[in-house]
Order: sequence, then structure tokens, then C-alpha cells
Amino acid sequence: MHSILSFAGALWRVRRPKPFVLVFEGEDVDGQTPPSDYLHEQLLLPEWREAFYELVDATGLVVCLNVHTQHPSYRDVRGRSSKGRLSQGEYYHHDGCTGPVKPRFVEIRCPIQPQTRGVATAVAPHRDVVKAMVQVLPAELAATSALATQDMSPEALDQMDDAALDHLQGLITRTVRKKLNAEGARSYFRQVDAAANAYFEPWALGESRFIANANSGVTMQHRRAYQAPHTGGVANGHLVKRWTNEELPLPGQVVDQALIAALCSEEGDETEGVEGCYLGAH
Repeated sequence: MHSILSFAGALWRVRRPKPFVLVFEGEDVDGQTPPSDYLHEQLLLPEWREAFYELVDATGLVVCLNVHTQHPSYRDVRGRSSKGRLSQGEYYHHDGCTGPVKPRFVEIRCPIQPQTRGVATAVAPHRDVVKAMVQVLPAELAATSALATQDMSPEALDQMDDAALDHLQGLITRTVRKKLNAEGARSYFRQVDAAANAYFEPWALGESRFIANANSGVTMQHRRAYQAPHTGGVANGHLVKRWTNEELPLPGQVVDQALIAALCSEEGDETEGVEGCYLGAH
């Protein structure tokens, strides 16, 4: 059931499927609405952009459906999963987790294309993710040397700041990666998705998701989420992304290309024998 939101000088059909999610379905106008790029032509106009960004900060995940755009600032999402091991993107993560500067949020988009997207992207609040990872952790993994000395009680988790949550999450992720096979790890993270009440609605063509990443409000995490055993060889629509706050300059601003290059360097497939940023202790 949608409601009407007055924002950026227009009325919008919106809905809230979860407390941390706001979905824009499109502008609320009488009659048939022609396809439009309302994201760039309205929401991201210079006079409304910061208000929209603050909406993402305060919400956690803002979804824009039915956006028709060919904006040149998007690039393909890197990283692919194999049947034998998980890609970095299948672990819950922030974007830019190894660098001193993290993107304010990440925008992931499913372009309008002939092939639909069959793989979900799970999104949930950071603290809820770590609590869920502890909640569904098998007892034999919790007893390993890396985790046995950690206080993972609900009271301790409630007291942890973001850095402590990152540290514990890194320990759990590395343990899961080492002790479980690929499908065992995927099954574990499907349980995490459910326990964290993650948002993983199927991707719609023309949909953009703005995921709060390092901001003043709700910090989220996301992951590529296979909802069935990953056997490969299945046709699948592709995603594109950008760090909109850092890569879409306002008039007079210049993009920090060194920062973007550093962030992009994290996104390649994991180097053999080297743990990627999503697996480290942060």
C-alpha cells in the first residue's frame, strides 16, 4: 500500500516495506506517466540533492523504481562468484572498508536490459547483521580459537560501537570462510539474511538502490545473495553502481579521482592467498 510524500517540489507515490526502507514508485500524477529520469531530472538537481542525501542517511535504504536513465556516471559492478568459493561481494560489507575515507552511500542500479536479474542483493542495518551472524553461528564455529574468547552476548553487542562490530564481524566472516564449504557458507548467510530481517526484494529493471554506507544516520551493509545453490551457467541481468555523493559533482565541484581509484581497487576479485577487505578484521 503506497502513500504520498511531498518532496523536492513534487508529490511521490512511496511505500515503506521495512522500517529502514523507503521506496519511490514514481511521481503521483493523474493519467499515464511517461517514462522519465526523475532521479537526475528532479531528486538529484542541485537544489534538492542534499535533502535527498539526508533522506538516505536517515532511512538506511532508499529505492527508486521505474527510473529510465542512460547517465554516463555508472559503471559495471565487479566481482563474480564461482561454484567453488564465495566472492567478496557475497559477504556482508560496507563499501570502501579498508580506506580512511568511505563513500557516504553506494547506489546500485539494475539497468533496463533484455535479461532480468535473478540474484538478490540483501541489505540490512549493520548492527542487525552482526547480531544475526552471532545468533545463527553454529556452536562448533563459535568454539574456535578465534571466537571462543569473544564476548558475543546480546548485552555486549548492544554496547559495541561500529569499529568493534566491524572487528567481530571480520572474525566471524573469516571463520565461516575457513570452516565451511561454499554452499555451507551461502546457507549460513541465507540464515543471516532472515535473522537480520534483510531487504532482498527481486531487482526490477530500472531500479536504483541508495544504501547508506558511512554517514550520520543509519549505517547499512549489503551482499550478493544467492537464494538457491549456486551452480553457474544461468543467464542473469547485470548491475551497475556509483558512489553518487563522491562521483556526481555539484556545479563547481571536482571529483577526487584518487579517492575513486582507491575505492575501485577494492572491488576486484580476491587475490589468491590475500584476504580481501570484506574478510579482514576492519
